[in-house]
Amino acid sequence: MSGVIVTDPPKADLKDVDALAGFGVATVSEAMGRTGLLGPGIRPIQQGVRVAGTAVTVIGWPGDNLMIHAAVEQCREGDLLVVTTTSPSTDGLFGELFATALQRRGVRGLVINAGIRDTQELREMGFAAWSRAVSAQGTVKATGGSVNVPIAIDGQIVRPGDVILADDDGVVVVPRERARETVEKSEAREAKEAATRAAFLDGQLGLDRYRLREKLEELGVRYRTYEEYEGERP
Repeated sequence: MSGVIVTDPPKADLKDVDALAGFGVATVSEAMGRTGLLGPGIRPIQQGVRVAGTAVTVIGWPGDNLMIHAAVEQCREGDLLVVTTTSPSTDGLFGELFATALQRRGVRGLVINAGIRDTQELREMGFAAWSRAVSAQGTVKATGGSVNVPIAIDGQIVRPGDVILADDDGVVVVPRERARETVEKSEAREAKEAATRAAFLDGQLGLDRYRLREKLEELGVRYRTYEEYEGERP
């Protein structure tokens, strides 16, 4: 497998990246019209952590982490490494030594569509990671691949420089040219949710706030007392 290492791709503005880090993955996905989510199979190795960064993308061979080594050189402050393989792999492609090198370069975390190991050490050093699997299985360094090219994970395209936001709920990708727009839409959504939260705390029901009683009526859902229900049963 041949490949290419692309240097200095365009990236989202770090001000917008940092602003997106103030919102949850669910909020940002909803703000983009329920798009951008990677699948639920990619899970955090830690809890209570949210990070956002600009994607440095990697595609390599299953069981081979050569291209992650190549990607480290391309990483800069504020980046987040995103790794996938040419076919499914659960081998532990990434561990504490990689994280040490990436932390030194200001990388904010990792999303890997494969396996990860040294998870206790990663948590202790505060390196945030989301992975498809956890596996102690080692790897080789033998086959070429690519860095900073568009990759696909769970049907989502991730391009170098796109924003990756990850938290306990999962991972979402924000196209780099939509970062500022998504910040604004996320702010609007949070304001709307704050108003709804206040209404719920005041005792209002979602049935009334969202006008769902009319929807239930349209769908033919009826209210019956227990006695009426029992009397109508066949």
